[in-house]
Amino acid sequence: MSETALPKDDVRPVLDAPVETPPPAAEPRRGNGLAIVALLLGAAGIAVGGWGVWQVRHLQSTNQQQLSQVQALSDEAQSLKLNEQRLSARLEQMPGADVLEERSRLVIQLQGDQQRLNQRLETVLGASRKDWRLAEAEHLLRLASLRLSALQDISSAQALVQGADEILREQNDPGAFAAREQVAKTLVALRSTEQPDRTGLFLRLGALREQVIGLTELAPEYKDRGESLLGLTADGDGASRWAQWWDQISRYIRIDFNADKNVRPLLAGQSLSQVRLALSLTLEQAQWAALNGQPAVYSQALDEARDVLKGNFNPDNPQSKVMLEQVAELSKQPVTVVTPDLTGTLSAVQAYLERRNVNAEDSVKPMAKPAANTAQEATP
Repeated sequence: MSETALPKDDVRPVLDAPVETPPPAAEPRRGNGLAIVALLLGAAGIAVGGWGVWQVRHLQSTNQQQLSQVQALSDEAQSLKLNEQRLSARLEQMPGADVLEERSRLVIQLQGDQQRLNQRLETVLGASRKDWRLAEAEHLLRLASLRLSALQDISSAQALVQGADEILREQNDPGAFAAREQVAKTLVALRSTEQPDRTGLFLRLGALREQVIGLTELAPEYKDRGESLLGLTADGDGASRWAQWWDQISRYIRIDFNADKNVRPLLAGQSLSQVRLALSLTLEQAQWAALNGQPAVYSQALDEARDVLKGNFNPDNPQSKVMLEQVAELSKQPVTVVTPDLTGTLSAVQAYLERRNVNAEDSVKPMAKPAANTAQEATP
């Protein structure tokens, strides 16, 4: 027992001997490094995972775009196929080369015929426009002749003839020389003819008619100056009976030194109204004659008005005197004028139109023969 215990006692001192241990700071440094490495590895893994996810999504979007493009291409291919089928169907319906050639020849022939027809149409329309204008010139001359013969309207006739001359000048035709010569002579004659002022005469006569209403016949009036007649009474204070009696009697006595003249009764009441009405009617008749260009009626009406004024009103009366002067002045005014004759001018224009129509018919006849030949060639 003691021998076995001795070795134990010997061993204990060995166990109790101091053992060298590493410094305590070395173990924490190793743990921090491992944690940092682990964190780095984790971050790298996360980054790799994220990049992988992004790549997967990018590939998915790319695949989706490619699928849509493929679908669009397939749709386009389908539409192209349909168009190809339609074109093939149309091509099958189109005629052959010989038919197309024949149709192209007919189209060329039709275009040529259309061009020739257009040329003829332009020629015919041009000639018809000129004919219309010349017919208008003839109509203007007829209107001018009618205005001269019916109304003696010089200004209107001159404007109408001027319009006809402009139409003839537009034609620029040497054959219209004779017609233009006659038109020029007519214009010179119209410009040298004076237009009577019928409207002015009508208005002046109307003003005289308005004055007839105020026309009165005034009796001669004796003006008492306060003196005795012819100084028969004696000068003085007028106290004598003779002077007083004479002053009273002289108011009722009038002496006419022209007793040999015709004595006309004074007009009053109904007789004065009748004379006024007669004078107004004569002036109205003169108005109608002046407006319608009737010189005989105009002169007769003014003569009657003058006779009414002289026979029924006192010539010394200022109203009747002024009216007599105005009637005499109006009787000298012309109400008609000798208008130029347009018969020669109208005949010259009509002769020019006839010659022009004959020339046009002669030019159209040769053109009808080629048209008939072309129609015969087209029938076979």
